[in-house]
Amino acid sequence: MQLLEILKESLPSLTTGILVTIRISIISLILAFILGIILGIFTISKSKILNAISTVYIYIIRGTPLMVQAYFIYFGIAPIIAQRSDPMVCAIIAITLNASAYMSEIFRAGIQAIDIGQMEASRSLGLGYFKTMQKVILPQAVKIMIPSIINQFIITIKDTSILSVISIRELTASGQIIVARNFKPLETYAAVALMYLVLITLLTLLSKYIERRLHRGHKSI
Repeated sequence: MQLLEILKESLPSLTTGILVTIRISIISLILAFILGIILGIFTISKSKILNAISTVYIYIIRGTPLMVQAYFIYFGIAPIIAQRSDPMVCAIIAITLNASAYMSEIFRAGIQAIDIGQMEASRSLGLGYFKTMQKVILPQAVKIMIPSIINQFIITIKDTSILSVISIRELTASGQIIVARNFKPLETYAAVALMYLVLITLLTLLSKYIERRLHRGHKSI
C-alpha cells in the first residue's frame, strides 16, 4: 500500500523524469543511428584508413565506461568549447557516441547478412559503392536490424540512469530528489524501478512483435 501511495504522490516528478529519459534516448538513438551507419560502412570498407578510424573509435568507446565518457564531455571538453556547459547537450552527445559504437556493429552484421551478389550485380549495372549501399543494401539491412535497434534503444534507456552525475534530472535523479524529501528510499526506488520495468516491457513486446512480423514476411517470400 505504501508503494502505491508513494507512486501517487511522486507521479508528477517521476513522469517529468521519465519524459526526460525518453527524450534523451530518442534524440541520442536517432543520432547514433546515423553515426552507426557511417561507422558500419567504414568497418566493412576496403579502405584501410576508414577501417582504422572505425576500429579505433569502437575500441575506445566500448572499452571505456559511459560514466567516464559523460564526465569527460561535461567536465573536460564542454568547458573548453563554451563558457557554460549545457548538461542536456552533453548528455545527448555522451549517449550518442556510446550507442553509435554498438549500433555500428548492428549495422555491420546487418549489411553482411545481405547476399554479396546484390552488391556485385548493382556495381556491374554502373551504380557506385555508396549509391548501391543507399538504394539496394541498406533498405534490406535495416529491416533485419529493427529488433536489434529496439534492443539498443532499451539499453540506451537504462544507460540514461547514470546521467544524474552531470545534473540531468531523468527518472533515477527524480527518484533521488524524492528520497531526499520523503526519506523513504525503499518505496521510492521501487516506484522508479516499476516505471522502468513498464517502459522496458512495452519496448520488449514491440521488439518481439516486429520480429514475428519480419519472420512471417521472410516465410511468405
